[in-house]
Amino acid sequence: MVDKPSLCMITQCPSLSPIQVNFMACQLFALAAAFWFRLYLSPRHASPLFRHAVATLLGTAFLIFCFGWYSMHILTVVFASYVIIIKADINNVHRYCMVMAMGYLTVCQVNRVIVFNYGILSTDFSGPLMIITQKITTLAFQLHDGKAEERIYPLIPGVYSLCSKRPSLIEYLSYNLNFLSILVGPCSNYTDYIDFIEGRHISRRLRHHSGTCNGQNGYDMTPEPSPLNAVCRKLLICCGCMLFFLIVTRSLPIIYNVDPHFVANAPFLTRLTYAFFSIQAARPKFYFAWTLADAVNNAAGYGFLGMDENGKPSWDLICNLNILGIETATSFKTFIDNWNIQTGIWLKTVCYDRAPRHRLPLTFVLSALWHGVYPGYYFTFLTAIPITMAARAMRKSIRHFFLGSRGVKLGYDIITWAATQLAICYTVMPFLLLAVEPTLFYLIWTFSSLIQLVLISF
Repeated sequence: MVDKPSLCMITQCPSLSPIQVNFMACQLFALAAAFWFRLYLSPRHASPLFRHAVATLLGTAFLIFCFGWYSMHILTVVFASYVIIIKADINNVHRYCMVMAMGYLTVCQVNRVIVFNYGILSTDFSGPLMIITQKITTLAFQLHDGKAEERIYPLIPGVYSLCSKRPSLIEYLSYNLNFLSILVGPCSNYTDYIDFIEGRHISRRLRHHSGTCNGQNGYDMTPEPSPLNAVCRKLLICCGCMLFFLIVTRSLPIIYNVDPHFVANAPFLTRLTYAFFSIQAARPKFYFAWTLADAVNNAAGYGFLGMDENGKPSWDLICNLNILGIETATSFKTFIDNWNIQTGIWLKTVCYDRAPRHRLPLTFVLSALWHGVYPGYYFTFLTAIPITMAARAMRKSIRHFFLGSRGVKLGYDIITWAATQLAICYTVMPFLLLAVEPTLFYLIWTFSSLIQLVLISF
């Protein structure tokens, strides 16, 4: 059983902490600053150097405002990684940066557990540090792939862009510390960000849309698509997520899943139903943070993907989630592919596509290490390995039998959706519970209840 002190340790405070209030204030200020940055500091009105400087100074101010002296951890790893980027041999720069950035992140994650209350999912400096780690390693790997004389991996499908030259200090600081992504991210390609600062971000993608115009000068004269509609749509989603969080999420606390009285007296199906809805209710806070961050980048004119099949501009280049894809996922892989998309791309680029063997386990282990040192993270990601492998095997073996008619496929999709959601309930719960005691308590009663249910059925 889980005792009262253990429950109290992982019970999240119902009110916003000062750091969370500061975070909200900075993100709303960043949204206003992003519009100003696009309208008054566009490449037509300001030089790339000035745009880099403003983006870096605002981002650094946000760090200091939110985290005070803890922001020095982020600045330290950024400057240390730049020394490696400039001085290290290009054939090994990606290895040195990975070890340094992940090592420093892990040390800070351990410090977070010691300094902050154990078992509380808090908003602190480790969040921006996780994003910085992605950016540092992304650039290092792309720099290696773009200039290495002897590539160990001659063909890497996961590398979406290459970097052909080492960045200047201001470019590097701007990429890592810019106010658009310093607090929540998302991580993006270095070359995409430099194109955005220098005014090539949209024009390069418009060239791929046939019939836009002819000639380089024509592209320069073509009016850039406005991100206003995309920003307004994403802000509406943020408002909906916030309302859902205030009304629904707080009435379905995750910790109630391991309440001794609830577990001892409620029927298994009741507990399973509560687990399902409490997991669903925990997602909107992530939807809110990632969608707001995406809107901030779009407001500045960053994130243009190109023209969609209907000829309308798409601003989802650095989008971090697909809510509809998450909620309707019919496989564990589909859920993962639509959740924290940019982190998935990072894991694929720096690990999955490069590992000679055991790609899936190594990628999940790296993901767990990147998230932190709480045991719940490792329970989640290590459990996800066999579940993902089993889901792949089942889908490959039987899915084609259900594609003959629309009705049969619909029934198959409903069943696989339900199975996926149950798997998510079992796998993700430790990620939210964090600590060892409640995680083991939840997994044990879930497993034993399933055994009892199977025995009763037979």
